[in-house]
Amino acid sequence: MSIADLLNLTVAALLLAGVYAAMSVGMTIIYGVMKIVNLAHAGFLMLGAYFVYELWARGGLDPLLGVVLAFPVFFLAGMAIHRWMIRRIPTSDQPTLTSLLLLFGLWLVLQNLGYLVWGNADRAILTPRTLAVLQLGPLTLPTVRLVVFGAAVAALGALELVLHKTWFGRAVRALMQNGDAGRIVGVDVERTAQVAFGVGIAFAGAAGGLLAMLYSFSPDFGGAFLLRAFVIIVLGGLESFAGVAAGAVILALLETFSILALPASYQPAVAFSLLVVALVVLPGGVAGLWNRSRRST
Repeated sequence: MSIADLLNLTVAALLLAGVYAAMSVGMTIIYGVMKIVNLAHAGFLMLGAYFVYELWARGGLDPLLGVVLAFPVFFLAGMAIHRWMIRRIPTSDQPTLTSLLLLFGLWLVLQNLGYLVWGNADRAILTPRTLAVLQLGPLTLPTVRLVVFGAAVAALGALELVLHKTWFGRAVRALMQNGDAGRIVGVDVERTAQVAFGVGIAFAGAAGGLLAMLYSFSPDFGGAFLLRAFVIIVLGGLESFAGVAAGAVILALLETFSILALPASYQPAVAFSLLVVALVVLPGGVAGLWNRSRRST
């Protein structure tokens, strides 16, 4: 392999990592605040893809603007779902069987709704930027991947600003670090959980729209990406936003370079293998490893 090919693969992996991070951070927010594993994440990824597709196909709206509109729409949907469904789940410090079954059932409902409305044919979003490339010396950069990466990084940057500059962000970080202490200092747990669930679903819907700009999709589109998101948050430490970024980079690099030795259809096996390694070798994720190294110095 030439140096140029190596550079192109590395850059492709990093561009993919940005989307993976945006795709996974919603699960991290929901788990951190509510200790719920959102198995319905896949369903909202799928709905986000079709939401952006419909705006593009029927209204001629640029898919990137569709992704922007997905944030408020899915945020309100997430708030409503929390109000009418999630808040009825018994609270616990660990994921309960009730929450897992409820959200898994919601995923199946959303998936079958997708089949009912759109059928099982694959759809794709094709725009002038889909096949355009930017040539920078030896680097060949697909324009659509650059645009999607920029949108994902902008969304993550906005989230980071909210988490550190707003009362809601401070409440979320307090509950993620120590739920009991957060309650003692006056955090409205129910309201914070509702908003956090809405934000998590908003990121899922927007990430689905971003992924739809890169891949074809159908109603079972979200399943493979749910696995990847789960691998990333486990690798990152479940409740660490910096860990999500690190986990996304690791998974994207392994998947991208695995094509040198494995067929592309074996990429899910890479994610499964990484999940096993993370659970056995790094149960606390990259964030836990980093914290232990800091304490030992």
